[in-house]
Amino acid sequence: MNMDSDSSHSGNVPVSLKWIGQGDGHLVLLDQTRLPGQVEWLECRTVDSVIRAIQNLSVRGAPLIGIAGAYGLVVAAGEAMVKKLSHDATKTHLSMQAGKLAAARPTAVNLAWAVGRTLAVVESISKNAESRIFGESLLAEALAIHAEDRRLCESIGKHGAALLPEGDILTHCNTGSLATGGDGTALCVITTAWAQGRRFEVYADETRPLFQGARLTAWELVHRGIPVTVLVDSAAASLLKSGRIGSVIVGADRITASGDVANKIGTYGLAILAKAHGVPFFVAAPSSTFDLATREGSEIQIEQRHAEEVTVPMGIRVAPQGAKTFNPAFDVTPADLIHGIITEHGLICPVTRETILRGLESSRRPK
Repeated sequence: MNMDSDSSHSGNVPVSLKWIGQGDGHLVLLDQTRLPGQVEWLECRTVDSVIRAIQNLSVRGAPLIGIAGAYGLVVAAGEAMVKKLSHDATKTHLSMQAGKLAAARPTAVNLAWAVGRTLAVVESISKNAESRIFGESLLAEALAIHAEDRRLCESIGKHGAALLPEGDILTHCNTGSLATGGDGTALCVITTAWAQGRRFEVYADETRPLFQGARLTAWELVHRGIPVTVLVDSAAASLLKSGRIGSVIVGADRITASGDVANKIGTYGLAILAKAHGVPFFVAAPSSTFDLATREGSEIQIEQRHAEEVTVPMGIRVAPQGAKTFNPAFDVTPADLIHGIITEHGLICPVTRETILRGLESSRRPK
């Protein structure tokens, strides 16, 4: 499906996700598997289609899949309306679909968080309410989550831009408009600093096996007119040794109570390299990415993905048939390798249980 790009908050970069219609409408997603060569959109009119889009990485990035999951529950309400389910049957249907949506990708905490928050709205719906009220109420909550993420991205960008050291910047995977409901997390720090007049080169790891850095981060930066150099993941050590990198900044899919961070595979190695070369390593993420119920990184379920992503990337066979693969989607970076975590409320530094609790508790106090 082709649609006109909506670039209302991202310069020339199209938004990644749109809701069309009211409570009985549908979700439209930018198919990120087609980038950078093609800009194509997917219409999701069933919960199963939303789940497939999340699992196939047509929509990706912890904040964005959370938003997609919230809208997916609105799609579920539309399914119930078409089936003319009773009030109780609708609640059962929504609960079942919420479970499927939350399980679509288990590592990123934002997905379960957003789906759970949206589902909680159901309890406030009167038993005498018309069936359309389910869709309208859930849509209002999904839209609120989406709007909040835009504001969180802006705040993360402003806080982070003020903190970034001088020098060029190295990043990993994609953390921009294609991964969030706004202008990004780690990438928003970079683009905000650039908009404020800072000048630097951004180095983007290609991020194997799916090339999110080369395909998506570089695409966003080129569209914004920010100089970007793509490097193979294995070149990061040499780049850091060169002395030209002032900081490394990445996003997060889940942050534990101790500050261990689950993020795209390769992040852990990059953090070790940054530490070895005396380069500060930052993580940028909203408070919704913190999972205080998980004490440390060893408790995080790491998603294992298909062998073909490694052996046949982009449809080109690079390993012989019969070869086994090791293809975790994420790894865990220990807190002691992280200089600081940038949230919408500022910097958490040093990264410890105590500083995380103080940072999150202060964010909940009335202003």
